[in-house]
Amino acid sequence: MTAPTLPGLEPVPASAAAPRPGSRAARMALPRSVDVLKEIAAEYGVCVRPLAMRRTDLDTGLTEVIDLPCGATREDKCPPCAKKNRRLRQAQIREGWHRDDEPLPPPEPATEEQKALILLRGHLEFSRDEASRACQWDQVADLDEAIREVEEAIAAEGLRGRVAPPHSTDDEDQDDEDSGRRRKRSTRRRQDAPELPRRKVEPRTVGKTYTAPDGSTYRPSMWLTLTLDSYGPVRPDGTPVNPDRYDYRRAAWDAVHFPRLLDRFWQNLRRCEGWNVQYAGCVEPQRRLAPHAHFAIRGTIPRDVLRTVAAATYHQVWWPSVDVQRYTLDRPPVWDEEASAWVDPDSRQPLTTWAEALDAIDEDPDSEPVHVVRFGVQVDARGVMPGTEDAERTIRYVTKYITKQTGDCHKISTDRQRAHLDRLWRELRVTPCTDRCANWLLYGVQPKKAHAKLKPGRCKGKVHQRETLGIGGRRILISRDWSGKTLSDHKHDVRAWVRALLGVTVGLDGVDDQGANAEPVRHAWELARPDEADVPPLAHRLLRSISERARWRSELLAAKDRAAQLPSASTSRPIGDTGEGQQ
Repeated sequence: MTAPTLPGLEPVPASAAAPRPGSRAARMALPRSVDVLKEIAAEYGVCVRPLAMRRTDLDTGLTEVIDLPCGATREDKCPPCAKKNRRLRQAQIREGWHRDDEPLPPPEPATEEQKALILLRGHLEFSRDEASRACQWDQVADLDEAIREVEEAIAAEGLRGRVAPPHSTDDEDQDDEDSGRRRKRSTRRRQDAPELPRRKVEPRTVGKTYTAPDGSTYRPSMWLTLTLDSYGPVRPDGTPVNPDRYDYRRAAWDAVHFPRLLDRFWQNLRRCEGWNVQYAGCVEPQRRLAPHAHFAIRGTIPRDVLRTVAAATYHQVWWPSVDVQRYTLDRPPVWDEEASAWVDPDSRQPLTTWAEALDAIDEDPDSEPVHVVRFGVQVDARGVMPGTEDAERTIRYVTKYITKQTGDCHKISTDRQRAHLDRLWRELRVTPCTDRCANWLLYGVQPKKAHAKLKPGRCKGKVHQRETLGIGGRRILISRDWSGKTLSDHKHDVRAWVRALLGVTVGLDGVDDQGANAEPVRHAWELARPDEADVPPLAHRLLRSISERARWRSELLAAKDRAAQLPSASTSRPIGDTGEGQQ
């Protein structure tokens, strides 16, 4: 027998009618105007968090407020700016991947004026050396001033770099106790690492050209994935089979020093191959939360060579031992004002300084690095032909996560995955990240340049944050001679294509994609506060930018139609550009 239901509390059938007009449920079902505004702004590529900048004309005194894009690279902050950055990165990878020529021309020969300045710099150096030997310090000071003036003249003449290092030893990055002494480690390879051939690196960045039986030539490139070693068996969802036996400590240390390991790999690969191998890729977490890297490589390299170089590559961390954690977050060492040092909370004895800890390592003939980072056995490499759908798909795959926070690349949905993330994060919180990390205090060592503001176990480095998973550095890694251009150069190429398509030759020089003057000549810029009277509300500024962007898109589409009707017109554009929102 079913109990009677009180009036008004009958269960609502699944196919219930729409909410009563005027009710709260009906009102909550209506979309919010602000959300629709931001959605349309994202659709038209308008920055949803623009920076209000006040531009003042220094000649006339005219002041106006101009919105600049925030330039965010993560879609959780600003989807339009993040999407634009992803398109630029894709264009950068695409332009440098299958090049058949060198991206940068050789330097121009020096002029006679530049050579004369270098010769004058040499005479001043000779005179300074003689004055220093004769202990004529007043002349040394005068010569130092003359050298500084000549260095400025050399830079103004158009020479890159510094001719010689400065004579001053006041380098704030050096410790007083070190007195500029540089520690040297043995470069002998480890016995457990295979040897690699070493060749003189040729000054070329273009790969090998192959000839087909029909006489045609082609120049393929490669796609490479590098992963770290295993820390224990894992399930399909990335969680360890046995969390108690999973090596979280090694996983944390490997994640922190993974960028150094990648640098070592490219150094070894170039020395082994004998030419300046170029790469462009991204670092992202695997499902097990360990970092791995995808790279597009210009040219081809045998897969056996890639696997051999990965197996022979390692990075040694010569830091003090962290086997014993002497202090905890609840009972850390304390700062002594009189001694200007961190001391034990009970004995009041100063902790070991950073220089003393490194000296102990240097004096011990049997010392071993505190950690050694290596790659895993899984090395994926395959060839990619230019101009194919496979190449476009690979570029999208390399850049698929660059707009996401590291911790958001893989969705955490189960309790087992949350527990795995918590264990890794707890280990990252107490893992030292640099020689100045406050976490060294937990192991009884004062970090380099220790001060009273350090918080043991609470370093502000990015690698200790839960969202980064230990990947605190740059996630986009592109070699110097990849495309010969920066992101600013690629933005300029897109704007130049739009202007050529629209037939605009004057009036848009230096204008950014939302009306920002990128190269002010006679204007002064300052950040405008939102509460100032001449700064419109954010909604007004977004509406204005959406309208402007819609008109730009209409003009651009009309220009495309006109260009398509002219067979002789050149409509080539930067590859990967959508043609929207770049005017």
